[in-house]
Amino acid sequence: MSSTYTIRIPRDLKEKMEKNPEEWSQEIRNFLEERVKQIELIKTIQQIESRAEKRKTKAYSAILIREDRER
Repeated sequence: MSSTYTIRIPRDLKEKMEKNPEEWSQEIRNFLEERVKQIELIKTIQQIESRAEKRKTKAYSAILIREDRER
């Protein structure tokens, strides 16, 4: 099922679009779908980063490696 979403664009843009006949509705639909995917991916990455931040240990790797080498 689909729905309608109306936007207002500048008149000069509309004129340019009319001079260049394309399937503008499909172009815009594809753009919106990709943009929504990007936004969802960014949100997912932010959630993962915030969870990972909570799990971080407070140890410096250089000190741990040096201690391990001394053994």
